[in-house]
Amino acid sequence: MSQLQWIWNYMKGRRAVFLTGLILSAVSAAMWIINPMLAQRLIDEVITPQNTAPLIPLLAAMMAVQLTRISLRYLMVIMMEKSSTAVMTGIRRDMYETVQHQDRRFLGRFPTGNLMTRMTQDLDRLRHTLAWVSYQFVDAVVLFISVFTFYMIINWRLALCLGAVTPFILYISHRFKKRLRPRFQLLRQKLTELGTAVTENIDGNRVVKAFAREEYEKGHFEKFNAEFRDTSCGNALIVAKYQPLLETASQLLIIITLVVGGYFLMRGWLTKGQYLAFSSLTWALAGPLRMLGPLLADMERYTASGEMIREVIEAPQGIGDTPDAVELARRPAGKIEFRDVSLSINGTGVLSHISFTAEAGSTIGILGSTGAGKTSLISLLSRFLEPDCGQTLLDGLDVRRYTLSSLRRHIGIAMQDVFLFSDSVGGNIAYGRPELDDESICRRAVQADADGFIGSMSEGYETLVGERGVGLSGGQRQRIALARALAVKPAVLILDDTTSSVDSETEQYIQNQLRNLDFTCTKIIIAQRISSFRGADLILVMDKGRIIERGTHSELLALRGFYHRIWSLQNDMRMDAGGEGGK
Repeated sequence: MSQLQWIWNYMKGRRAVFLTGLILSAVSAAMWIINPMLAQRLIDEVITPQNTAPLIPLLAAMMAVQLTRISLRYLMVIMMEKSSTAVMTGIRRDMYETVQHQDRRFLGRFPTGNLMTRMTQDLDRLRHTLAWVSYQFVDAVVLFISVFTFYMIINWRLALCLGAVTPFILYISHRFKKRLRPRFQLLRQKLTELGTAVTENIDGNRVVKAFAREEYEKGHFEKFNAEFRDTSCGNALIVAKYQPLLETASQLLIIITLVVGGYFLMRGWLTKGQYLAFSSLTWALAGPLRMLGPLLADMERYTASGEMIREVIEAPQGIGDTPDAVELARRPAGKIEFRDVSLSINGTGVLSHISFTAEAGSTIGILGSTGAGKTSLISLLSRFLEPDCGQTLLDGLDVRRYTLSSLRRHIGIAMQDVFLFSDSVGGNIAYGRPELDDESICRRAVQADADGFIGSMSEGYETLVGERGVGLSGGQRQRIALARALAVKPAVLILDDTTSSVDSETEQYIQNQLRNLDFTCTKIIIAQRISSFRGADLILVMDKGRIIERGTHSELLALRGFYHRIWSLQNDMRMDAGGEGGK
């Protein structure tokens, strides 16, 4: 699909307004020749024969034409702005919805800075093209045709002399466009790289400061900044090279009018009024030709930006609802089963032949070294990832048979890497259930051991949290995230290293609260500390994407394998911390 056809599809419902705007642009551009025509009559019928009778009607007609033209231009600008803004709103909405339904592979391909540039600057260029460049192009074409036709009617010989310059200008314009297209695509790429570098630096501000890498990041930014500057200057040099040629060629029209038109006037082949009409409209013939350079540059910017926007909108959709997906009509019991599940990401094996069952209401612990596949395993349950083979079942039905929204609505997740929105503490807790009342929000905060520190904040639950939870400790953010997961009263509660940043006393309090929730749910607890698995019905020990041990705490200790070794190390560390180790 071409760029024009693509943007035309987005104009559905607004095409009449847009086309009316272009028609008004064409009419008002064509009206430019009317006043020179009347001026010709003014010279030939009033001033030369000294006949004042037609003077007032001619002046009144010239004034009426000018007022009509200005009014049409005003209406045209309003229509073009309204239609272009509406189209951009629709495109931006589709871009946002596309991003919302994509998975992590998409976000790996399009970093945050990249997407922000596409949704702001690229869309603004597209809007500028629709609202201004389109009607300027129509203006240029209609004005050129109208003026040249008028010239042919007055004196075809002089008109052909002026038209002889046109092929030369068109050749220069073609060369200009050919040079600009790859340059604007390169400029767009450099702008994206610059935006990504800035966004990453802002997101990683704490890391930069922690390692005192400010000077390095300045140099890193300057590299992208300099590349963008050099590319932009290169484009400007191309414009500077070709624009004077276009200007010179358009100025030849004035010279031809003065020399050839003057000669025709002296020979009596032109009247004084006709010569004035030619002279007054020379700019109207030269203007469109002179505008070719900037118009072509804007069109190339539009092409580059349009490709960037379409790349996002037309990206293959990530994980979505299957054709036979059904809505979860009621809260599931929470029985989970993995049947011979294997998973690879970018060709690398992550999980291999995973099978286990978690009964409804039970507690499952998952232990393993970094990179063992723990987080990938629970990502399959929420369908953040899709297995290469095998099945993940909830209440006996493959999770792919449920609609994504209804499935995820009944799964509460609290991650180690917590993201909090720029909202109040209460708003963050009630994010999954905005209708939650204050009492329920407070209850979930108590269960997550967050009520104490929230109460000590300046405005309690109405305290605004900075972006990503800036101003809160790691443990405080984790407890708010846990309260947020509990607030939806999930059928399955997933805790991925949720208590890694809290002390042992707080962890024990949270575990007691989880054992006495006012609703039943299946709990999956991923942790590095064995103390997190107190009372777990089943503990899975993972290594290199496989389950190498499984059983209860006592059964795994009896095996004297990996689990026993980790328990021994952690037990010795606790003894050392109590002053009893090493003796």
